[in-house]
Amino acid sequence: MDLPDFIKSFPALDVPFPEDVVSSHSVQSDRGLVVFFDFKKDMVLPPHSHLAQWGTVLSGEIEFTIGGETRTMGPGAIYNIPANVEHGAVIKAGTKVIDVFEEPYRYPLRAE
Repeated sequence: MDLPDFIKSFPALDVPFPEDVVSSHSVQSDRGLVVFFDFKKDMVLPPHSHLAQWGTVLSGEIEFTIGGETRTMGPGAIYNIPANVEHGAVIKAGTKVIDVFEEPYRYPLRAE
């Protein structure tokens, strides 16, 4: 599954992971942040927490640990992470997700 060109034209974010591992395309408002993540290599997302996050897996597979409970999620899976709940993940190459963050400035836009 490939994202449409108009989504690929959305601004990239300055995320703390190399571009050859994950790319991002975002829509930002003063109320939240919507991010299309495309994982190009396997990646481990260390445990962390922040304000609320909601997401869905478009393709691929994520082993998510949310609040101490681990589940493997594939296409169509939806996850809801309440504010300040610790979570981390093992993400397989080829995975694409849409994440919606309560924090509008969770990640800054990447300078072009």
